[in-house]
Amino acid sequence: MNTLSLEEFSNNSFFGGSANSNQKVLFDEGISSTVGEHAKELGTHAFLVSDPGIHEAGHVDRIKNLIQGTGVQVTVFNQSIENPTESSVALCASIAKEAKVDLIVGLGGGSSMDTAKGCNFLLTNGGKMEDYWGVGKAEQPMLPLIAIPTTAGTGSECQSFALISQDITHAKMACGDPKALPAVTLLDPELTLSQPASVSACTGIDALAHSLESAVTRKRNDLSDRHARIAFRLLNKFLPIVFSEPNNLKARGGVLLGASHAGAAIEKSMLGAAHSMANPLTARYGTVHGIAVGLALPLVMKFNMEESECRKTYALFARVSGLSKGDCSETEGAEILIARIEELLSLSKISTYQNGMDFEKSAIPELAASASKQWTASFNPRPVQSVDFEILYEQLFQNSLEETRIITELV
Repeated sequence: MNTLSLEEFSNNSFFGGSANSNQKVLFDEGISSTVGEHAKELGTHAFLVSDPGIHEAGHVDRIKNLIQGTGVQVTVFNQSIENPTESSVALCASIAKEAKVDLIVGLGGGSSMDTAKGCNFLLTNGGKMEDYWGVGKAEQPMLPLIAIPTTAGTGSECQSFALISQDITHAKMACGDPKALPAVTLLDPELTLSQPASVSACTGIDALAHSLESAVTRKRNDLSDRHARIAFRLLNKFLPIVFSEPNNLKARGGVLLGASHAGAAIEKSMLGAAHSMANPLTARYGTVHGIAVGLALPLVMKFNMEESECRKTYALFARVSGLSKGDCSETEGAEILIARIEELLSLSKISTYQNGMDFEKSAIPELAASASKQWTASFNPRPVQSVDFEILYEQLFQNSLEETRIITELV
């Protein structure tokens, strides 16, 4: 069951039977070199949205030259920030408006993708990002978007949502509209080779959380289940290889595909309590999202196991991924899956990249109250209230103390 062919899950088969069939998703080593051809089909003046790190890695100039080589004009915005805010997106949109662009290209990780989508909302429909908090609030047509991920994590390249933080409260606003879905997504594993080990670990674990949370939410359905299951099989197989062999291009491709399938699953089923726990930690302590959601994931999965359908799904994932045998009980299968997640977290070494996880115990009630108000909490398969989050944060706090103790002893 664990033998995977990347071709089986890429190109034309990627969105077979999916509601996202209007999106063209192309996967191959070097596929980003075709960006100029796609840009020429969609517009005459491209707005290339990226960030300083991607620019420094040389990706921005390369993509810019490829687009310009087909006669399409390019204006570059390389000021995307991690966890983009209302003001950072407004700045991006103001530059795009002045340039009079008719096409947007998002190049980078989730933050660049979110900035590109947020820019699209403001540029075409006006107002401010808060106006689009929710789903389907953009009344006017939006510009075509080409998405080129350089990280394998958020799956934003296969979603119609932009996650933008409020400047003052730091609350994350999920702004979604079918018109914001990229017209073309180019999945090129070669672009992910430049990631530092810490980024590969954090984004890979984030993708893992996406596959497992989207599989069990209250909005889960046949389409999201298909993508989530494919995503987990790919990530379970190829993440350990990327962690140990960062230059293994096939493994990079497997993780990139897995992250994108997980993104497609989110598009139809949303996320759950692990993400609800992660957002307040990022807002208050600056914790890297992948670290926060990764360390919360097994705790939430154990909490969700009390819900029978959720337990059944976990057992199914363990079975189809070759982790368990067909004759074990659903409880045993779910426990095997959670043990595998804990193993992958250990292999990723994200605990050694912790920042901001040393939160004060006294902050738990406030964190729990914030987590209970997160949009994703409403989709969790098992009802989760503020008091439940207090227990989960207490467990996370204790785990963080233990990790710190172990690391200190090793040093």
